[in-house]
Amino acid sequence: MLIKTYGSAVFGVNALTITIEVSIGGGNRYHIVGLPDNAIKESLRRIESAIQSAGLKMPRQKIVINLAPADIRKEGSAYDLPIAIAILAASAQLESTAETDKYFIMGELSLDGSLQPIKGALPISIQARSAGFKGFILPVSNSREAAIVGDLLVYGMRNLAEVVAFFNGTAEPEPVVVNTRDEFFNHVSSYEQDFSDVKGQENIKRALEIAAAGGHNLILIGPPGAGKTMLAKRLPTILPPLNLQEALETTKIHSVAGKLGAAESLMTERPYRSPHHTISDMALVGGGANPQAGEISLAHNGVLFLDELPEFKRSVLEVMRQPLEDRKVTISRARLSVEYPASFMLIASMNPCPCGFYNHPEKTCICGPGQVQKYMSKISGPLLDRIDLHVEVTPVNFNELTSQVQAEKSSVIRNRVIRARTIQDARFKANNNLHYNAQMAPRAVREICKIDEAGKALIRQAMEKLGLSARAYDRILKVARTIADLAESKEIKLEHLAEAIHYRSLDRDSWTA
Repeated sequence: MLIKTYGSAVFGVNALTITIEVSIGGGNRYHIVGLPDNAIKESLRRIESAIQSAGLKMPRQKIVINLAPADIRKEGSAYDLPIAIAILAASAQLESTAETDKYFIMGELSLDGSLQPIKGALPISIQARSAGFKGFILPVSNSREAAIVGDLLVYGMRNLAEVVAFFNGTAEPEPVVVNTRDEFFNHVSSYEQDFSDVKGQENIKRALEIAAAGGHNLILIGPPGAGKTMLAKRLPTILPPLNLQEALETTKIHSVAGKLGAAESLMTERPYRSPHHTISDMALVGGGANPQAGEISLAHNGVLFLDELPEFKRSVLEVMRQPLEDRKVTISRARLSVEYPASFMLIASMNPCPCGFYNHPEKTCICGPGQVQKYMSKISGPLLDRIDLHVEVTPVNFNELTSQVQAEKSSVIRNRVIRARTIQDARFKANNNLHYNAQMAPRAVREICKIDEAGKALIRQAMEKLGLSARAYDRILKVARTIADLAESKEIKLEHLAEAIHYRSLDRDSWTA
């Protein structure tokens, strides 16, 4: 008897329908075909034990299992449940097989028949709806994640016996229902950190506000203990809230990576990723035989924080250059090519030298001649070229540290950032590829960031006296445009340009002199 059930394979952030065909006939061997990996080949051992634990019998006949399309590699243990249901249906152990082809069925089986979580429940659920299936049966720990897709019946099951009872009609579980909009708006601003916790550092808070308002990349340079990491951790609290579309995009990536908890259904906070400096280039941008999302994709619509930037391997940093420009990463293999979104803000921090005290107002740098230059040269010019703001962080003095004055809350700063982003939304409304100032190409900079003769004279003077590089010119104009947006000014004024010039520390010839 031939029975078909349906599951899915995830490639990138999208899913593909997989048909599981099971035929039982004369003989006594089991065969799985359709390019299965080792986890699938081993599944029959788990399935046999799970079926017996549910009080049913594993057929002692020839079983042929085909995973179609047969020319696509199938990976993972999530096919255990659809294979088990197809075997039970083909061996007439289900009273009714009319419903098994109306549902997507996915789940890993334990030896006792319980269901373990799967990866990619959200994109699979989206595929089930678009393919016209009635519902989706999966482990209960993934059910809320899958249920944010409307017009699809989602049933969270704890074990194989519950799934069998469902298809036999002896149990009628309630489908899992998640109100996506309520879930989104109820948790959209639930951050633990707040800028009001930070004493002093008003100039750094201002730089982070500008970075958030224009989507600019930023690097913090300062001695150990100055608060670089603490400030960076609070950046997501002043970014504009995710809209519903961004939340769905972000949730899909984390779903595929298996990063969502059982209680989570929709990501409502902007992601904040902070990989260790020993990370490999593949872990950062993504890769593997079956390409998986890297840290830059997990930071999509959020912040990627690289602490102690010069300690990262140079090859790791260089692979970020193209994703920073394209805001996506394409991973190609011989048989397939997968594209992951990677629109993130890069925030980096570093000590100014190996000892950490170069340019310190009180302590003396003990680095030898040329050590500062060698340390800084670990970061390539093309990478620095993609970082708009270079900010020096100085230690907080005792008076500021012990002050009882309440600092500005993140919610107040965020409101200013949202107003600036609203201005940019209106400005770039006609261009679907532009959303904020940092994304402007040189041609757009010339058209939008126009300055008068006095402004040109100021930039010329800054480039000559401070030794600013030529690549700093466009960056200064883009940052100045963002500062003007925060001030709700239509024109870029001299004070906006002067502040933008201030944020180009690493372009100065004197920095490593």
